[in-house]
Amino acid sequence: MFKFLIEFFKNPKCIGAVAPSGRFLAKKMMEPVKFQNASCIVEYGPGTGVFTKELVRRKNNKTKLIVIEQNRLFCDTLKKKFKNRPGVYIVEDSAENVNKYIKKLGFEHADYIISGLPFTSLPQEASESILKETQKALGRKGRFITFQYSMVKRKFFEQYFTISGGLLEMRNIPPAYVLVMRSGMAQNK
Repeated sequence: MFKFLIEFFKNPKCIGAVAPSGRFLAKKMMEPVKFQNASCIVEYGPGTGVFTKELVRRKNNKTKLIVIEQNRLFCDTLKKKFKNRPGVYIVEDSAENVNKYIKKLGFEHADYIISGLPFTSLPQEASESILKETQKALGRKGRFITFQYSMVKRKFFEQYFTISGGLLEMRNIPPAYVLVMRSGMAQNK
């Protein structure tokens, strides 16, 4: 928790919260994922690994999990935590480069992309780039699952995806909305 707080104060636009997501939110983020059918799952912005822990625990042995974290300290921590887990790839990079890692593992598309990125505080240009690359990474069948503390960015997400579901987790501090999105009616800007 202390490391997370320090990293937040160093770069609040990239971290986006003063504390990591709670276990209830992590479980809520996993509800839409059909783990038995997933070959490739990607996680953006795992921070200290609250969602990563659930993904690693629930994924089947054949599923590849690509965890993309831009913060070096968090990335190093994740590598130590999950270094002996088969099929888990921790990369220090921006989510904008997601397609490079999916292709590197021999996939055309990811089945799911789980995001902990703070789109409300990220620069607009970075958010747009990430969502465009996410569209490509998911193809027509994949699902993008993210959470937000308010619905301020809903219209922004709808420029890229169709929101096919939503969940609310009241036991998180603060409460969070989980959005499940798919490619469809939304078009690139």
